[in-house]
Amino acid sequence: KSLIFDKLGINQGMIMENMAAQMLRASGNALYFHEFKYQGADAAKESKYEIDFLTVRKRKIVPIEVKSSGYKQHKSFDYLLKKYDLKVKDKYILYTKDLLYEDGITYLPIYMAGLI
Repeated sequence: KSLIFDKLGINQGMIMENMAAQMLRASGNALYFHEFKYQGADAAKESKYEIDFLTVRKRKIVPIEVKSSGYKQHKSFDYLLKKYDLKVKDKYILYTKDLLYEDGITYLPIYMAGLI
């Protein structure tokens, strides 16, 4: 009934993450997932955060986040850097808009994932 009346819910983020994973692997990237707890300065308690994909380039970590909407907020990137003080080569957000470089993050359209 839901399918017939176009009321079928869809998790667009999950679909985009799967597309990105396939393109990243096809271009030779080894992919890792990372989940961590962090308590921000304005938070009352620790919360869970995740980075969709981590890969390694020239012995440095490259975090990749996939966004189906709300791409301007990227607490996961910010908290990952604060918590672990990692040496990060590049940071990428894959999303549905145009190519953009802002605040040290490269925003790539999802179809360009294979170029990372």
